[in-house]
Amino acid sequence: MEKKIAVIVGAGPAGLTAAYELLEKTDIKPIIFEMSEDIGGISKTVIYRGNRMDIGGHRFFTKSDRVMNWWLNILPLQGKPSSDDRLLNRDLSVSEEDGAPDPERTDIVMLIRRRLSRILFLRTFFDYPISLKWHTFKILGLMRILRIGTSYVVSKLFPIKNEKSLKDFFINRFGKELYLIFFKDYTEKVWGIPCNKIKPEWGAQRIKGLTVTKTLIHAAKNILGKDNAVEPKKSERTLIEQFLYPKLGAGQLWEEVAGRVVEKGGEIHLGSKVVGIDVSGGQVATVRVQHNKTSTITDYTCDYAFSTMPVKELVQVMSPDPPDKVKKVADGLIYRDFMTVGVLLKKMKIGNETAIPSINNIVPDTWIYIQERDIKIGRIQIFNNWSPYMVKDPDTVWIGLEYFCTEGDELWSKTDDELSSFAINELAQIDIIEKEDVLDSTVVRMKKAYPAYFGTYDEFHVIREYTDNIENLFLIGRNGMHKYNNTDHSMLTAMTAVENIRAGITEKKNIWQADKESSF
Repeated sequence: MEKKIAVIVGAGPAGLTAAYELLEKTDIKPIIFEMSEDIGGISKTVIYRGNRMDIGGHRFFTKSDRVMNWWLNILPLQGKPSSDDRLLNRDLSVSEEDGAPDPERTDIVMLIRRRLSRILFLRTFFDYPISLKWHTFKILGLMRILRIGTSYVVSKLFPIKNEKSLKDFFINRFGKELYLIFFKDYTEKVWGIPCNKIKPEWGAQRIKGLTVTKTLIHAAKNILGKDNAVEPKKSERTLIEQFLYPKLGAGQLWEEVAGRVVEKGGEIHLGSKVVGIDVSGGQVATVRVQHNKTSTITDYTCDYAFSTMPVKELVQVMSPDPPDKVKKVADGLIYRDFMTVGVLLKKMKIGNETAIPSINNIVPDTWIYIQERDIKIGRIQIFNNWSPYMVKDPDTVWIGLEYFCTEGDELWSKTDDELSSFAINELAQIDIIEKEDVLDSTVVRMKKAYPAYFGTYDEFHVIREYTDNIENLFLIGRNGMHKYNNTDHSMLTAMTAVENIRAGITEKKNIWQADKESSF
């Protein structure tokens, strides 16, 4: 008897998790089709002349035991400190007896990293989240502090009862003054539209339970002890101070998963774009794939179909055509695109002014949020601090400058050389570097990195109702569900979908709610 087949669109975290779970827990064979030539989707790690760069930062932190155990099954904790931890005499990893991996696979491990993210605003650094330190009060000034306190009290006494926008969401939780100082400009830089045009669901998805009160409590607890990267049950996601991270970049985990999927009998086809999904009798019958190298188009019959492709594109390739109202909503969905400019430096102009030890006196941050209104850079990643193994020459500094944009706009339309020059000029403008210290640069572009909570998002239920009624079709992951999911949430949607197949459950509500279970 032939095995049943599951076609999976996309080799990102959700697609690869679905494939791995199918092989582990069912007799269904997964076949993954990935449009690009890379594994990992937005979580991939790009190698440029020996230096590794992630597309956006990916801290491995979760309140789900299931996901944590899954990660550590693929990449166990490193038994010895990483190179910079050893030099700095930090005790941030486990002992040999507590899970050192096979000595022949010393690169296939998770590091425990110290998280420091800060905000650059008014040309100075603020802790992120904002902390109650003398430095914070000194830079903000007495009058601004009083306005922050007063507006916060007002927001608690007279909250906006019907939150209609992200602006309302922020003001209700932080007060108007903090919203104006630390949320408004950066959020509008990310999304390209005013906060009062963005739905409050984005805040609920990304910021979740973070409030000023919880920040105060966290500050008090921090005096007594530290968060635990492996058992972060009681920490808000935004407040964690340690996290797991693959030794060779976030993409290393997904490359390892992909290898195991193939070893277990699954298939992964890169450079293979899904151009058609044929639905018959309420079921996906065939998936049509165009293979880039040969330009051939092949139909694959399947028993199940998992889609992580952008919902807009999914609806466009379905046959017969979905109802007009479904197509209209899909056409109106909006995405933000993303570009990273990798810059290799002799050194950074700004050194380490914190009490935290560092290598080469560079800032100890994993990333820096750029709040300055006159600068287009959204964040700066310092790859040396994510993992020292990301950098070919430890005497250099390897950073990523992140730009949020929309395909076709002024930023996106710059050539790679123009964008590199623009980014380097911005870095010099805010005194992060001296131009003469630049050794090399590169540009990586990522389309549809962020599904937006505006456009026709209000009517997304129309698409969901239509696709949920296709019994063997499962929408999973960030773009697959048009939800700004973290990696662990995307994985849980895939795991839940596989569980439904095993149990013969056709209702898909639990997949859409996979990121809302009690542990979150």
